[in-house]
Amino acid sequence: MTSTDEPTFESAQRELDAIVERLESGEASLDEAIRLWERGEELYRFCLARLDRAQGRIEELARAARDDAAPRERA
Repeated sequence: MTSTDEPTFESAQRELDAIVERLESGEASLDEAIRLWERGEELYRFCLARLDRAQGRIEELARAARDDAAPRERA
């Protein structure tokens, strides 16, 4: 998947929710359930990676904010 056709976190989460609903309904055939499960795993890994990147970015911003505040506190 290239960056131009990479889904947003929100669209991936919506698709994953729809897959879970379909699987939980019990209406999918075995072959469809396997395909859905595989796609769900892809979406789960994608969402987890996006959340990990977001958490890393938030930690960087918090660290930078603390570093910016530290000189003022010493003065």
